[in-house]
Amino acid sequence: MTKTIFEIETLINNRIKEIQNMVADDPYRLHYHLMPQIGLLNDPNGFAYYKGQYHIFYQWNPFETKHGIKYWGHYVSDDLVHWKELPIALAPDQWYDINGCYSGSAVVHEDKLYLFYTGNVMDEEGNREAYQCIAVSEDGINFQKKGPIIHVPEGYTPHFRDPKVYYKAGKWYMVIGAQTSEGKGEAVLYTSPDLESWSFQGPLAGSGHNGLGDFGYMWECPDLFELDGHEVLIICPQGLTPRGYEFNNIFHAGYLAGEVDYHNVSFQHGPFTELDRGFDFYAPQTMMDSKGRRLLIGWMGNAEEGESIHPTTRYEWIHTLTLPRQLEWKNGKLLQYPVVELESLRENQIEYEDVPVHEGELSLPNIQGSVFELEVTIKSGNPDVFSIKIGQNNQLSYDQSTNTFSLQRMDLADNHAFEKRYCVLEELRSIRLYKDTSSIEVFVNEGEEVFSARIFDYPNEQDINFYANGSLTMDVKKWELKKLKCL
Repeated sequence: MTKTIFEIETLINNRIKEIQNMVADDPYRLHYHLMPQIGLLNDPNGFAYYKGQYHIFYQWNPFETKHGIKYWGHYVSDDLVHWKELPIALAPDQWYDINGCYSGSAVVHEDKLYLFYTGNVMDEEGNREAYQCIAVSEDGINFQKKGPIIHVPEGYTPHFRDPKVYYKAGKWYMVIGAQTSEGKGEAVLYTSPDLESWSFQGPLAGSGHNGLGDFGYMWECPDLFELDGHEVLIICPQGLTPRGYEFNNIFHAGYLAGEVDYHNVSFQHGPFTELDRGFDFYAPQTMMDSKGRRLLIGWMGNAEEGESIHPTTRYEWIHTLTLPRQLEWKNGKLLQYPVVELESLRENQIEYEDVPVHEGELSLPNIQGSVFELEVTIKSGNPDVFSIKIGQNNQLSYDQSTNTFSLQRMDLADNHAFEKRYCVLEELRSIRLYKDTSSIEVFVNEGEEVFSARIFDYPNEQDINFYANGSLTMDVKKWELKKLKCL
């Protein structure tokens, strides 16, 4: 017999009480990132601004640290920094979502908050069915399910999910991640006059469309929006082959930019660009807030890659969300940078100006820690190599001979080895990084490139050392960051 949400909440709360002391003892619990109280967190869902507050939902398996049946967890915030956890928004308790309330989005309409999500159903033989579903709330806390609004259309497999809804020119639109019957990834488009009756318009983009060629067997988590006069489609294609410095994680998140033809349902776009060059970034979702900003939050994880060896699983939890980021289109590229509200976490500022680094390593007094923000601006000089080393295992490095910037961390599968991720960078102007107990987010050249990663070597205070093969002059600012009481 299916349990009610009240019964499910009771089970989860009892489980939290049972192991909360053990979870709290984990030295890798984060100080200012959103994470689950227990269990597994993955995709952010339903990122929205409603009745004066930011809402972020997330995929949650509260009963184990593995991917299984998914619920929608729920956080709310006044300022994108301090968050409060609310009761479960969606639970798999209906015939159309009994094996999981999968990812989706949220919109505000007529003073109500609408959630759109994929209901996952599996039979005893493992055959999948997928339904795009709707739930509505008048208070942002309690949601009433309205059931399926879209079934899988002809020509597609049940890998048909992650609806993202938006309003444009008097119509509601929905983009859905899909797999064709031929095993090709696509993003498809629907329209609606009222959020309940939806009409299939066809594929918007995908493998074999608009000159893209073969581009993965499944596209997840599409997100289409306009930014500074450009239309941007974020997608998560699965099945790409590594290509030089690109596509070196198991799955990928990036964007296509161009112009959507809504009449003929096509998208003339440029090349696919990865949003984040680090080890751990997937399923990002954006929203427009009341200040007119396009904001993004992603999952600081990557499905099926090293999850069982995360040390946090010993404490019955795994994964986190990224910091909220603001998006900007500049010089033909999508830039990302931390929202300004995060500056409220800063304390105990240390600042050095015009610091010379010449042919070797340099450390500065009071520039160390385990939880901090660091900002480095290159003032002059052109060394062959410039590096910042954090502790023994984590290093940021720019190599002028190859025009590459890299992030190194300890290999999660082999703590005697290192692994790196790269991007091509014509010059290095600045580095801004956020270090938490077990994560790092690096914003290069005011957000031209971003690297996100989980790191599990030393949760205690670490030295920060600068190195130059050549000479440069830099400004350095460092802040300690406050621990959020809600986490």
